[in-house]
Amino acid sequence: MSRTIKEFDPKDLNKLYLPGKNSHKGENGKLLIIGGSNLFHSASLWSLEVASRIVDMVFYSSVPVNEEIVRKQKERFHDGIIVPQGKVEEYIKEADCVLIGPGMERDAATRGKVNALLKKYPKKKWVIDGGALQVAAPQLFNSKMIVTPHHKEFEILKSKFSIFKSQFSINDQLIKFSNKCNKTIIVLKGREDVICDSKRCVVNKTGNEGMTKGGTGDVLAGLIAALYCKNEAFLAASAGTYINGLAGDKLYERVGRYFNASDLVKEIPAVMKKVY
Repeated sequence: MSRTIKEFDPKDLNKLYLPGKNSHKGENGKLLIIGGSNLFHSASLWSLEVASRIVDMVFYSSVPVNEEIVRKQKERFHDGIIVPQGKVEEYIKEADCVLIGPGMERDAATRGKVNALLKKYPKKKWVIDGGALQVAAPQLFNSKMIVTPHHKEFEILKSKFSIFKSQFSINDQLIKFSNKCNKTIIVLKGREDVICDSKRCVVNKTGNEGMTKGGTGDVLAGLIAALYCKNEAFLAASAGTYINGLAGDKLYERVGRYFNASDLVKEIPAVMKKVY
């Protein structure tokens, strides 16, 4: 059976949370980012930078070398707090949402850390990306979690189940995966992104070939996680994907495909101001 898939409706952006005029610091979202490694320095920093433009506070937990990079960038990253080694669980409890995975290595240490945290905090809002996604146990996923694979990562995830057949359309595969994983939300990244939960899918058609460069997925993960702090999961995932691609399209109008992840981070606030 093949389900009809609809395109994301930009009118749904009007459903996104907006900070109140009289709100105070901390009321408009607290995000914890767990990421980075000795090998991948920049990935989690792109997530950090885009999220810090949206939520009130970003907490950052990484390996010591990456924490030092953030300290050196404090002149332009004012609103983040570096989580002391050994204190990550205290900040998990405080944060509205946790993004785990950008820049993490795909090794046994990451596997142990990721799965232990997902198992211990199943009621927390999670966005699972990058290195974490490739080593996470799908059996631990649930409806509070958003996963953001590209097509190769999705092949890895679905290979752990025997429920897929070649004749299934991609949206049917995603819905089956969501149901198998306790109704988790999935964002399948590609030329056209597909966002599904256990019953429905939408397709996002914003974006262009300039967004094939490294780091744009880390920007997307940070954006979705920031929105998820104060919005429900499917809206955060679909709206974040649309906004990320639209920012890429605005850059494409000015410079063609010649932009990078840092350019995308800077463009997203202008796009958000214009669309909602």
